Amino acid sequence: MVQKDQAELCPATRPRRFYDYTLNEKLLYSSFLLLVGVGYLMALAYLYTSFDGIDGKLGLSVEDIAENYYGNRSGTRLESALRGSMAANIDLQQRHHIIAWLKSGAPRNGYESTIKPILAERCVACHAPASGLPIPDLSSYEGVKRVADVDTGVSLHSLMKVSHIHLFGIALVAFGIGLVFRFALLPAWFQYTLTLLPFIAIFSDIFAWFLTRWDPVYAYTVVAAGALLGLSWVLQITISLYQIWFLRCRVVPEEQP
Repeated sequence: MVQKDQAELCPATRPRRFYDYTLNEKLLYSSFLLLVGVGYLMALAYLYTSFDGIDGKLGLSVEDIAENYYGNRSGTRLESALRGSMAANIDLQQRHHIIAWLKSGAPRNGYESTIKPILAERCVACHAPASGLPIPDLSSYEGVKRVADVDTGVSLHSLMKVSHIHLFGIALVAFGIGLVFRFALLPAWFQYTLTLLPFIAIFSDIFAWFLTRWDPVYAYTVVAAGALLGLSWVLQITISLYQIWFLRCRVVPEEQP
């Protein structure tokens, strides 16, 4: 007589999948993926607030990114900061006064009568030697003149400093997400591609920073690589979370004597 039983379709040597996880593992990996996802959203918000308005217009654009790395060759470093990262620290009318003074050649007489009081009110609390911060000194005319030269974008030294931090940090995040994602049940070609894409995007993005410092057209590569990284992580995190909690092992009837 033939008896029908239930058995796993996969062989005994099959790789682990999300349905093999214990509850503790599911909670651990889910918490990690959710926190990384929130961290990525915070990073996007930080990027938006850091780059928004560098070109003098509302909203984040490719021009903002290009001007950050390539600079505004028709403007000055101080003007670029006032339009970008420091825009929130000064009101619009005061900013117009300083930019107009910069465009007039940054004369000393204009500094004493108009610019010095604005900087003393808005900037000198931090931009002074007494603060101990590694930022430009705006407490004197000589210090202001040093940032009133042509804006050539972020310095090569600063770019190398930020680049190695990002390469180490973001690569570790991509590695952590990939360690969880490797348990996903997907077509092999799709899983291999999606595992590799974040690392390609990270390298392309950071390499494009240096290229953009040389030619602003590469700012489009920065945007494309950033979008590719975001899409890869969204897919990896979403697929992993779904399969952690909803994937079940397929079973088939097995005939036994």
